[in-house]
Amino acid sequence: MTVLSFDDKGVDVEYEGTEFRLEKSLIEDATGKSYPDVTDHEVLKIVEKNPALSGEPRRIGDIIRA
Repeated sequence: MTVLSFDDKGVDVEYEGTEFRLEKSLIEDATGKSYPDVTDHEVLKIVEKNPALSGEPRRIGDIIRA
């Protein structure tokens, strides 16, 4: 299971027992979008090759404001 923790500067990721950080600029470069407009599903696709996506995608901008 992959755990994503969002803040205004990037995402902390726990993937298969390994913890690492995806910086805002890396996510923007990988998606071609501004950080607040990227969805949690898009970040999960950066981390995992074939993620099991469930529910509606949520924009990072909405997640960090909640």
